[in-house]
This record gives sequence, structure tokens and C-alpha cells, in this order.
Amino acid sequence: MASKRKRVEPKIVKGAAIDRNKRVSSAPDGLYDPANPGHRWERPLQAPGRMQVDFEERVDFRRLHEYRLARTKNALAKSKLGAILVFDQINMRYISSTVIGEWARDKLTRWCLLTGNGEPYVWDFGSAARHHKLYAPWLPKNHALAGNVGLRGAINPRVGLFEEAAQEIKDILVAEGVADMPLGIDVVEPPFLFALQKLGIKVMDGQQVMLEAREIKNYDEITLLNMAAAMGDGVYQDIFEALKPGVRENEIVAMATKRFYEMGSDCVEAVNAIAGERCSPHPHNFTDRLIRPGDQAYFDLIQSYMGYKTCYYRTFTVGSATKAQHDAYKKARHWMDSAIAMLRPGVSTDQVARMFPKSTEIGFETEMSAFGLNFCHGLGLGLHERPLISRLNSLKDPYELKAGMVFAVETFCPAKDGVSAARIEEEVVLTPQGAKIITLFPAQELPIANKY
Repeated sequence: MASKRKRVEPKIVKGAAIDRNKRVSSAPDGLYDPANPGHRWERPLQAPGRMQVDFEERVDFRRLHEYRLARTKNALAKSKLGAILVFDQINMRYISSTVIGEWARDKLTRWCLLTGNGEPYVWDFGSAARHHKLYAPWLPKNHALAGNVGLRGAINPRVGLFEEAAQEIKDILVAEGVADMPLGIDVVEPPFLFALQKLGIKVMDGQQVMLEAREIKNYDEITLLNMAAAMGDGVYQDIFEALKPGVRENEIVAMATKRFYEMGSDCVEAVNAIAGERCSPHPHNFTDRLIRPGDQAYFDLIQSYMGYKTCYYRTFTVGSATKAQHDAYKKARHWMDSAIAMLRPGVSTDQVARMFPKSTEIGFETEMSAFGLNFCHGLGLGLHERPLISRLNSLKDPYELKAGMVFAVETFCPAKDGVSAARIEEEVVLTPQGAKIITLFPAQELPIANKY
């Protein structure tokens, strides 16, 4: 006769009760540091499909939320600030993982408060606050509030909305024990600033804290940036095929914008299209100019996927190319390759800046007047993050590059014909071994579209 086995109840393991240093595999919810970027440098940088699937890990958005919040809290703890109040939509998204679209970009009517002792508070436009309570469970229910301080003066300040909002913030600072510490702010309407100061709140610059937090991208951020770059690869194939005499710059912009939104872009911020005699100096815009045979034409694709930006230049000629156009392109590519070869963790930014030509080499009198033509800038939720490397600033204020940074490298070289110019940009991820390029449309040699 078989003996009866004693029933053993399954053990319920709670993450909060686990020693995180032991890394017990049976309770993964409590066993990772949310501020750890989780890089997997031994693997290729992935650019997966946009659908959710159950058979492979793609982007883990909850992990992304926790990482960004933890990075902000760590940066805040290292500062002299007790809390940070942000109005910039990039910073607000980074901290709170809330967004209501491109409409809000220039309104200054959404804001977010994070104290060193609490969770994010979000003041949003009307019904959006109720939406967050339903669809953003990572925010405490009472931390999503309706807010309005007048839509940049449309409601007169004498109504008192600034004072009411400032008092709400002061009450939270008191409740969370940081009212006697400085409050960091990124950008703000002057009446809001004055209302805070009237309540005795010491206001300091908070933007540097946010830029420090956003500097190192985690695994999910790098994946999203790579996915956004892959979308740019596809749009450049469309542009390459469409570049024919008779096509207008604005038609290329329209085509590129439509294609990005079809692929899942959440904002096409700008598509620069510059051709022919407009190439030098660089105007940073587009017109209705007709493309002509032999034109040099360059484009910049600035768009975002899940908030993560591209800044992606490519230069083409139409039908044929002259020696002057080829020579300018070779110079721009040489500067590009020299800068990328320098990009390694531990390298100082002034060393990279010296790889770029002086302003006088490209026909400008000062580094200020040539700024933005040969430089590097960080990419993330923002278009210009750290590192920002140029001869204008990096020779005076160098700092060390770190693995996990993602940035764009841009070069520009005017041609000797006086009108053409080459403009190249590569987006790179800084790995422990050096820079990994994620913008893959061919650019080692000057591409000739619809060659005769």
C-alpha cells in the first residue's frame, strides 16, 4: 500500500522580503536595480518590430519607466535640491512617463513635481488628468491633477491661477519634508516663478539635474532609438528613389512625413530639404524649389518613435556629380570618420572636438557662426542632450564620455563651386568597445540618385 505524501503548500515569495544581493531567481520582481541600464553589449543592438509579442523580449516599458524615474531620483539626490519642478515636455515624459502629444510642446500648461522623498505629481490639461488615473497605474491615483495657469497669458494672471498652483506645490513640499531646500526648475513662465518666490521657495536651475539623469540610456532606450533610426533608413530609400528633376523640396518633405507616420512615428518634428544653390550656407529649412539635374541635395530627418528622436542627415547628387561635389563629400566623410574613431568611454570631449575643422576651414569667421555644422549632440527624448561636443564649448569645458551614451555626429563641408555642400550625420551608441553606428543608409561615398 502506497504511503500518503504530506501536502506542501506552495511558498509565496514577495519581492519586498528578498535580499536583493542574493539574486533569488524565483522572485524577479524584487531583484533588479531600477537605475541599472541593463546593457547587453555582447548582443547586437536590436531593432525589433513594433508589435507586442509573447515569444521574445522587445521593449519593456515598465522597466523603462522605472529606470528613468530612478535616474532622476539619483541625480536629484546628488544635487543640492529638495525637489524638481519641470515644464519641459521632454523632462516631464522622462520623469512621469505621461504625454498628451505634440500639442502640448509650447503651451507650458503641463508640469510635474518630484521631491527627493516621493513619487511624481503631474498637473495636466483638463480631462487628461482623469485619463492618467485610468491608464497610467504607475502614478499614485492622487498624483494626477488638473492644472491650468493661463495658457501663456490667454487667461489674465490677475485671475490668480499662478498663485493657486504655487500654493499647491508649496503644500506638497511641506508635506514631503523638503520645503526648506531649493526647488529646481527647468523652464517656467515668469509669473509662476514670482508666485513660488513670494511663498518663500528658493528656486534654482534644475535643467542640469535632468540632463545628468538623461545622459546614460538603458537597454530599452537604446532599442527605441535604434528602431527610430531604422525608420529613417527606410525613408532615405524612398528619398533616393524620388530624387529626380522636377520634384520639389517640399514634395520630398511631404513624402517623408507621410511615410514616418505610416511606420509609427509619434512626431515628425522637421524634415530639412536643401538643394542646388541653397546648399551653402546651410539654411536649416525647406522651400518649394525644383530639383534640377546635377544638384547636390541634403536632408535631415528629425522625428520620434515613442518619444525617442532621430537626427539623420544624408547628402545626394541628382543624376551626376562633379569633382567639386565629390571632393567636398570626401572631406566631410573624413572628418566624420576621424571623430567616430575617437569615440570611446573615458575619452575627453575636447579630444573629439579637435577632430572637427576650425570654423575658418569651412568659410566662417567664428566658432559661433559655424556652430552646428561640425559637432556631436546627445539623442534621447530630447534632440540635443549630453554629450554636446564642439569647438565652441568642449575646449573650455571637457568631460568624459561614458558607455551608454547615444549621440549624433554631424559634419558639413562646402564645395569649391561656391554653391554645393556635403552634409553627413551618423547616430552612434557608445559601447565599451567604441561607437556603434545605427544609421545604416549607405554614406561612405557620395550617393548619386537616378544616375544618368
